[in-house]
Amino acid sequence: MPDTKEFYAEIRPLFGGHLTQSQVDGIQAILKATTDAGITDDRKTAYILATVFHETAKTMQPINEFGKGAGHDYGKKLKMGGGPGKRIPYTTPDELYYGRGYVQLTWYENYENMGKLLHIDLLDNPDLALQPAIAAAILIKGMTKGSFTGVSLDKYFTSDSTDWVNARKIINGLDMAKTIAGYAKTFYKGLTE
Repeated sequence: MPDTKEFYAEIRPLFGGHLTQSQVDGIQAILKATTDAGITDDRKTAYILATVFHETAKTMQPINEFGKGAGHDYGKKLKMGGGPGKRIPYTTPDELYYGRGYVQLTWYENYENMGKLLHIDLLDNPDLALQPAIAAAILIKGMTKGSFTGVSLDKYFTSDSTDWVNARKIINGLDMAKTIAGYAKTFYKGLTE
């Protein structure tokens, strides 16, 4: 764990100069989850924190996606299937698989696969992804094992290289990659002060 005073002094500007107790609690829960998962590379921890900062709209708490998938195929009772235009309808469970958690897990198949990895029934209970411990497990498993997109933190943070921008491919292509890279560098500076 970082020196708490120095760490929070460094990251406070990201939060507009003030962190709520809920944000601090979320950060501490994520730091504990990374430590418990054996993540010792501060670059990886920083990128995880930056991802959560972005994906939760700075709350640092698991959240429901704004709009709950409205306007997206995953916000309807559709499986990914063969891609756009080839979606497969489902009727059970009677749930929608819009983004939830620290990383906004989406799609029927992703809830199903992550549930199997974690040995919990996310298909029948997608709101479990909003529980901090489960949200953290999804976050860590997805980012360290490449469960979201097929690439993991190990690809972008090696002994020879640090790629803050392309690390976004772990979650969502290059969407907001430079912005999130900036957040990650701030978290990293705080972790290493």
